[in-house]
Amino acid sequence: MKVTGKTENSAGLPSTPQKRLFGLRGKMFVLFFFIPICLILIASLMYMRQLSTLSSHLAERSSATVTKVTEEVIAQRAKEVASQCKVYLITHPELKKAFFDFDLRFKRIAVQKIGVTGYTAVYETAESDGVWRLWAHINPNVVGIDTSSLKESLGDTFPGFWKIYTGVKGGRESRGYYKWRDADGIARDKFMVCVPIEGTPYVLAATAYLEEFTETAKSLQEGAAQFALRTRNIVIGILGGTLILIGFTVAFYGYRLTKRIKSLTGVADRISVGELEVSVTGIRARDEIGDLAVAIKRMQESIRLAIKRMKERG
Repeated sequence: MKVTGKTENSAGLPSTPQKRLFGLRGKMFVLFFFIPICLILIASLMYMRQLSTLSSHLAERSSATVTKVTEEVIAQRAKEVASQCKVYLITHPELKKAFFDFDLRFKRIAVQKIGVTGYTAVYETAESDGVWRLWAHINPNVVGIDTSSLKESLGDTFPGFWKIYTGVKGGRESRGYYKWRDADGIARDKFMVCVPIEGTPYVLAATAYLEEFTETAKSLQEGAAQFALRTRNIVIGILGGTLILIGFTVAFYGYRLTKRIKSLTGVADRISVGELEVSVTGIRARDEIGDLAVAIKRMQESIRLAIKRMKERG
């Protein structure tokens, strides 16, 4: 009898295998390939994200620490030079400010290098005329000038400089960052500490490009970024290799398993329609599939014997 394109046996069961939307091979793919790969992928992404965050955090903290330490070093240097200047001025009361830059012994004390391009300088707080003047500087051309005239050369970077420079009013220390425009026209960040020379109207300024001291931190940041990148590439490589290995294993084992099951299904189906002479071949596995093949052989032999006895009785 025909039922929607399928044949049935006398028991009313389909004599041919039904089509499945999701067979054993598909289930194996999902359970042993798709789900594990998704879990591994999620874990790898979380690991790489955490590694990148940790790398960035360490680099930022190290940079911040180096910056803070450098600021304190410059501030301490400014205080030391200010103290040295104070001692020299007290012991040399005859030294006039107009000769600060010409007295070689005082200039060696007042103008000292900090790092590669940094230096210290001495300037005077505003007099009654409101003018702030430099009296000892690494550049002799600016000695004695009205410091506010630097506004013309510094342009829009001048306010930041001037705020720190004049922040010593009331005898307090002043420090901070400002942009200094070099001869090449590029404005770069500088750090300056201004310390009043006690008992005098003068101030010791120490200024330097902080980047000269933070190169190590930058190298650390670059090294951390490269390490994170290398680790990410390794993780991606391992993930790719795992994907290929698992995919090959699942595909190979799934193919062999389903092939044996299909072979046994075909044998059982042929036996069900009376082909008792069909042989179970190609199944040598010592597992559940092998047990199933043995069971089908026993069933086949039992049916054959039962039919033989029925014929003998008839």
